[in-house]
Amino acid sequence: MKSCTTVLACLGLVTVAGAQVTLGDAGGWLESAYAQWASDGSDSYNVYYSGNGKSNVKVDAELVRKYGSTWRVDVPGLKAGDYTLKIVGVKSGKEGASATTKTLSVKAHDRSGFAFANGRVPGAYKADGTLKDGAVVLYITESTKNTVTMDVATSSKGAKTTCKSFQGILNCFKKGYETTPLDLRFVGNVTDSDSLVQGDMVIDLGKSETSYVTVEGVGPDATVNGWGIRVKNAQNVEIRNLGIMNVNSDEGDNVGLQQNNQYVWVHNCDFFYGDAGSDKDQVKGDGALDCKLSTYITFSYNHFWDNGKSNLLGLKEGTNDGYYITYHHNWYDHSDSRHPRVRYYSAHVYNNYYDGNAKYGAGSTLGSSVFMENNYFRNCKYPMLTSMQGTDVYASGTKRDPTNNGTFSKEAGGTIKAYGNHFEGSYTFIPYGATSYKVKGVETTAASQGINTSEDFDAYVVDSRGTKVPSTVKSYDGANTYNNFDTDNSVMYSYKADDAATARDNVVRYAGRVQGGDFKWTFDNSVDDASSDVNQPLKDALVAYKGWNGNVVPVESSSSTLASSSSSAPVEDLSSSSSLASSSSAPVEDLSSSSSSSVTLQSSDSETSVSIAESLRAPAMRYIAADRRLEIGVAGMFRVDVVRMDGTKVLSSASRVVDLSGLRAGVYVVRLVSAGSALQLKILKSAP
Repeated sequence: MKSCTTVLACLGLVTVAGAQVTLGDAGGWLESAYAQWASDGSDSYNVYYSGNGKSNVKVDAELVRKYGSTWRVDVPGLKAGDYTLKIVGVKSGKEGASATTKTLSVKAHDRSGFAFANGRVPGAYKADGTLKDGAVVLYITESTKNTVTMDVATSSKGAKTTCKSFQGILNCFKKGYETTPLDLRFVGNVTDSDSLVQGDMVIDLGKSETSYVTVEGVGPDATVNGWGIRVKNAQNVEIRNLGIMNVNSDEGDNVGLQQNNQYVWVHNCDFFYGDAGSDKDQVKGDGALDCKLSTYITFSYNHFWDNGKSNLLGLKEGTNDGYYITYHHNWYDHSDSRHPRVRYYSAHVYNNYYDGNAKYGAGSTLGSSVFMENNYFRNCKYPMLTSMQGTDVYASGTKRDPTNNGTFSKEAGGTIKAYGNHFEGSYTFIPYGATSYKVKGVETTAASQGINTSEDFDAYVVDSRGTKVPSTVKSYDGANTYNNFDTDNSVMYSYKADDAATARDNVVRYAGRVQGGDFKWTFDNSVDDASSDVNQPLKDALVAYKGWNGNVVPVESSSSTLASSSSSAPVEDLSSSSSLASSSSAPVEDLSSSSSSSVTLQSSDSETSVSIAESLRAPAMRYIAADRRLEIGVAGMFRVDVVRMDGTKVLSSASRVVDLSGLRAGVYVVRLVSAGSALQLKILKSAP
């Protein structure tokens, strides 16, 4: 049986004997690796990576950042495999003490979906995750956003122009002559620049088929704060690993694909509230990630945080011929609607996690064909809606009422094909031809409701993904039929869908920025599942956000007053002690302190989110993934609760070693309660 004898061993880290560099958290992520360490008085640090046939490759200095007394490096552009990072202190220009991590496992991004059709690989990276040959990397910070420069080809003869600011550089790319792959890497919290176009970065590549651009963030705290991103007349674009918040541009979208775009991939971003717009449905901002008049698009592994309108798809295309898009592994975290809201398009929507959605999941209108596959719905009010039929017009009772009901401006319907989806909680869903179905989570017969489900239905449910929807199945309004794009080998791509439960677990682990991003929020399901109102404390926290302080590695959730995400119950006082303490002789550690508290959550699995304080004192709780057990290191009375993601408590214990081997594989929230304080850790329990 494996055991951890020191804090650093539990973290999978080692230090060179006698070295001054003391490492904190380190791990591999998606085509990247990271490490943190405490300052030892060096002026700066050089970082080298080794692995996958490379040895001691020095990383760019801009990737090494200081947060107070904590340093961090994030190394993007790594091919999947095993690596180590070596941290070397530099004093007076000379390298000195060093420390090297143990092996860090780097995984590949999931390059599935229509954006990769026809052999295209959007952005400045190759399919293996490394930069394309000759790619130019530019680092954008709050201090360099207006001054960064690049020489860009601006004529057919190859003449170069020195272009200034990130928007100025993109404006030069608009001429369509530059073929050098470009990677714009944003570092930290970046507010409006002087050169934005009506408050947005605009990526307009002049319809060039040979320009390749990536806009990405570095690490967990890369944030676009106060401005949005617009893409038009562009091909081969990738946007990734950015937190986007407080957008107040004229257009209002966090990210918007406007027209004439092809082969665009937006993934692993965190979408937060924007500023309120003028319309009633824009109190949380306008669209989070919208797409119009664009094709061969993939939106994947994004995290939507209580957005009002997540994904508008389509506007005035007039046909679904040639318009293709994929949504997969996105986390619709208490977002209200449009997941997506589809006009005209052929849309493959698979392996997404619908997590407490107050209005509806996906909606189909105007002849669109939507294939909903292996999605996980938890307390999503209306998982699937087809305009002017089924639940959309029967929402208020047993009478068909298109006048007072109707979600989609009374547009004609499309068709949804559904396969392998999981539903739980309170929801209403009417399958084609069903004699019974769920209304607000309760089984109901079609006869008792007076509904002909061959006319009034939400989706056509199939038993196998290859089943075609017959042409006799038509939308009630518009008589539109499903085009069966998903069974057409000349159209569809190769992919492997997870089952719904596995998809949920993968989404929770990997959606959003590196390590889930620096901004953390735990929703109260008892309130937020059904509410579409602005969450004012969340709004206030976003408006107040000025950047990450770096004191503690990002965690899933930990707070002295934080109740379980599945419960609003107050923390219980289990003893007369006022704090949680380590079982060692270390000083008592007060959980009620700020985020710089030295209380730690640990896991021997580097892929599990971990909180490590700068002081690296003994952990209050850690999960030993290899042995599937929890170890508790607190004094006095305590209780451990283990809760499934659906809110069901599956285990309570007061033991210092908690065996989890009997639980099914999946994601759980572990909550340690003692002395009126609580810690939470989200873990992934693997199969035996």
